[in-house]
Amino acid sequence: MQAITRRLGHQSLRPTASIPSIKSINPLSDHYYGGDHPRYGSTLASHKGMGHLVRKGTGGRSSVSGIIATVFGATGFLGRYLVQQLAKMGSQVLVPFRGSEDNPRHLKLMGDLGQIVPMKYDPRDENSIKAVMAKANVVINLIGREYETRNFSFEEVNHLMAEQLAVIAKEHGGIMRFIQVSCLGSSLSSPSRFLRAKAAGEEAVLKELPEATVMKPAVMIGTEDRIMNRWAHFAKKYSFLPLIGGGSTKIQPVYVVDVASAIVAALKDDGSSMGNVYELGGPEIYTVHELAELMYETIREWPRYVNVPLPIAKAIAMPREVLLKKVPFPLPNPDIFNLDQINAFATDTVVSENGQLE
Repeated sequence: MQAITRRLGHQSLRPTASIPSIKSINPLSDHYYGGDHPRYGSTLASHKGMGHLVRKGTGGRSSVSGIIATVFGATGFLGRYLVQQLAKMGSQVLVPFRGSEDNPRHLKLMGDLGQIVPMKYDPRDENSIKAVMAKANVVINLIGREYETRNFSFEEVNHLMAEQLAVIAKEHGGIMRFIQVSCLGSSLSSPSRFLRAKAAGEEAVLKELPEATVMKPAVMIGTEDRIMNRWAHFAKKYSFLPLIGGGSTKIQPVYVVDVASAIVAALKDDGSSMGNVYELGGPEIYTVHELAELMYETIREWPRYVNVPLPIAKAIAMPREVLLKKVPFPLPNPDIFNLDQINAFATDTVVSENGQLE
């Protein structure tokens, strides 16, 4: 998928008529470290929302940015790119993880020695969450999942966990910035349970922390993405790709590195992004069919589609939803026919006129 990311992503910092670029929403400071001497200067910075941060160096991975960030969901798709950018500027990143200790192993190489700190935690244990936040001055929540499992529901993962993090961050007293990453199209009236839970999570976070920043990226594209890769694997395996509803739904995919850059830019600003909600989209709007054509072009396969009407697609996806909590064993994760994603893609998902919601 690297050819696709080059085509879709690397130009997404250019302003477009429909949405300002990510860089224009959150301009990167060219004088982030300051100081009398550009190489060895040390400044005591006092930015709105960031407090007094001691910064040293030129801004590389061996510098000190003053940021100690706990990044929940760092082992996911967006997480690896965000950790890389934070570590590259000399931030210490605390990486909460559950499961195998191999999960965060790839992240440790992204920062200087001791700067990437994996910490095992239990998302249902309040004391465990407090422990991974204890030394932080920045909290970034990337937790999210577009399908349910026997153990975790949409509501718990996308709403209740976000609310709990905001409550604990508020009690902490030393958290200067809280960034909640949601999803473009999230709404309490959405037909998708995932998008409704994301919207509820946004509201809960802003209720506890009105100065929090909310980022709402569109479908993210990148080497490890969960849309183009799924299509490519399905097309390679079965020699066709189902187009649900004819593939006419419009989406505005954004390069994952640009989303990570927007989050870092919000941390670097003068506090102007605090309390705001930002929609992040790429420079072009595609239909699902057009994006599938681009996928086929990349994998060098002849395009073959099967048009699946929306009611039939929902019927194919329904058995997993019905049996999920009834069978005594875990069911396979949904691939193409994910009932909630089918509902989400039933309507166009593009950024609003200016990409910023007050």
